Order: sequence, then C-alpha cells, then structure tokens
Amino acid sequence: MNMKNNLPKIAIVGYGSMGKEIEKSALAKGFQISNIFEIDKQIDANQNYDFDVAIDFSFPDSVLENVRSLSKLKKNIVLATTGWKKHEETIKRIVSDNDIGLVYGSNFSVGMNILFGIVENASQMLNNHPDYDISINEIHHTRKKDSPSGTALSLADIILKQLHRKNKILDDTSRGTIPGDALHVTSARVGDITGTHTVYIDSIADTIELTHRAKNRSGFAQGALLAAEWIYGKKGYFDFRDVLNNIWKKD
Repeated sequence: MNMKNNLPKIAIVGYGSMGKEIEKSALAKGFQISNIFEIDKQIDANQNYDFDVAIDFSFPDSVLENVRSLSKLKKNIVLATTGWKKHEETIKRIVSDNDIGLVYGSNFSVGMNILFGIVENASQMLNNHPDYDISINEIHHTRKKDSPSGTALSLADIILKQLHRKNKILDDTSRGTIPGDALHVTSARVGDITGTHTVYIDSIADTIELTHRAKNRSGFAQGALLAAEWIYGKKGYFDFRDVLNNIWKKD
C-alpha cells in the first residue's frame, strides 16, 4: 500500500498501448508503479516484488501463466485482457487455491458497463414484444487479435440470458439466413478504431440503436485503476460489474 495516499502499489503486466495508458493515468492519479513487465517478459514467481495489485493488459496466450505466477506471489490481479475464457475454470481454481483476489472484465470502461445494464433491461422487455429482433455489431482496429470481441460476447451473453427466444450465437463465420432463435454478432477490423459496439433492436415499425463508442483508451485505464483500488485486500473472483454495482449501491 502506498501510505502517502492509501492507494495500492501496482504492477503493469503488458507494456503495449494499454499498458502505457495505464501508466499515464496511474501517475496522474497518484498511484505508485512498482513494476512494469514487458509483453515478452515472464513474471518470476520466486522473486520478491514490491507491489500490491497487478493489472494485466497482455495477450490471451500469456494470461494463464501470468495468473499462476502472480497467485504464487500472493498478488491480487486485475485481468483486463480478453480472449482467455476457455481457461476460466482453471483460473478460478488457481485464485481459490492461492487465496487471492481477482477482478476480470471484457471491458473496463464505466460507460460500457452502463450499456451492459441498459441492454439487460431492454432484452427483458423484448420478451413481451416478439415483433422485435436484436443483433450486435462491433468494430475495432486491425491489431486486435480476437473476434468477436470479448465485449461483444459479454453483450451476447446478457441478451441470451434475458431474451428467451434467443438461444445461440451466430458470428461472421456463419453463412446463409439467420434463424429466429439465433443472435447474429458481426465484427469489422479497420484502421485505428479504439472500439465501437452497437446493439440493434429492429421491428417493422422502428429501429433502436444502442451504441458505445470509445473515444480513446483512457476510459479502460480509469476503470482498471478503479478495479485495482477496489480489489486491494479482498479475496475472491469478481466481474468488473460486481465492482461497479458495489460502488453504485454505496452511492
């Protein structure tokens, strides 16, 4: 803990575009950055590092090994990388076995998480209005490795849980017509777009478009730092929505 301002000392895992954004935002907010791990640098589980919480914005292929190493060090984690969900049960077990705290999220933008709540409510309402269909489109820069994005899949998961007539996802690999019980999720990769997600709700009478458009990377960094501050000293496996819901209830 940084006793000067009661903020946790942080480590940045993955020093790419988002890692640098975390560094800039953290310093502006008074966080002490104790360690920075480059994308290709492994975390030594036998070394004594002086940080409280690690923020991981590395690559999907690095996540499992990073969590193993950080858990052995008894360090809490903000897992902001996407594309690792196939390892989720293993990661849950590692967190539990090592008695640490971890916050994960497909998107650490507060605005995007507000949209999650709006889409959840809208999807519930659509159960009473069968004339409306729904789909998701996401656009990102050409360097993004996963498609559909983790955020688009989170939106899809919310819709599938709330809207009874949708029970499966069809993405860009699908061909032919879209059956009524399928949720169509489409992706585009172009230029340097930070991230745009739109949920389309359409009927013969009208169309509703619910869009979150990230203007830059600062929103993701601010959310990750909020999660780092919240998870310090806690144990367990949490979604970033748990963090925000806890904060909003207090307010």
